[in-house]
Amino acid sequence: MSGIWREILAGLGKNTPEDTGVEAQDVPWELYRDLAAACADRPTVIAQIGQSLDGRIATESGHSHYVNGPESLDHLHRLRALADAVVVGATTAVLDNPRLTTRRVPGPNAVRVVIDTQGRVPASHALLTEPDAETLLVSGTRRGNLPEHCGMLDATGPDGRADPHLLLEALRGRGLSTILIEGGGQTISRFLSEKLIDRLQVSVAPMIIGSGRPGLVLPEIEKLDAALRFEARTYPLGKDTLFDCRLS
Repeated sequence: MSGIWREILAGLGKNTPEDTGVEAQDVPWELYRDLAAACADRPTVIAQIGQSLDGRIATESGHSHYVNGPESLDHLHRLRALADAVVVGATTAVLDNPRLTTRRVPGPNAVRVVIDTQGRVPASHALLTEPDAETLLVSGTRRGNLPEHCGMLDATGPDGRADPHLLLEALRGRGLSTILIEGGGQTISRFLSEKLIDRLQVSVAPMIIGSGRPGLVLPEIEKLDAALRFEARTYPLGKDTLFDCRLS
């Protein structure tokens, strides 16, 4: 856990920009202290997803910049600062070309983990060209000519797909205990289906897209008795509303 989060855990985080170096006036420090305490107590998996009011994370073409507002982006970067590793799927890496750094807030960069079993992420994308943080590619086959900041991680099952259980085991074997699953919806849904997520963070924007790519897609149920229920708290993030869902 990074130094800034140890300070938050110790109660040193304040609510003013002068004390924190963060410009946002309404920073949910109570939430971050709670997350820091949970992550210090045991290995923790946090998933974060941003979506519209009707549960869409992007248009059909994959355009998602930006569903959520700047305060939600700041929140996401704080979660990256909390995490030891941040995980994204190949579709997110290809469409969004993310950097997965903490450039919007104070704090170190986490190890970047890209689930790319078919080698879809172009060599020109930021994750492979910018050495801001160590980058691990999850694949059953080795990818040649990788930059020095990149490496391979074999966490695939017999079907050639990334296995969430093996992936978490491999990351924790490297001493990475706080894992942020950042996207996309399919990747988060797989971890959620396997009951591997401890805290689910859903940032909901006051926007209706009407069609497009859904956020969470889980196996069908017949009755609401089988629905996933949990304790949740809400926090305002600018015009967005953050749902902090405790799944374990």
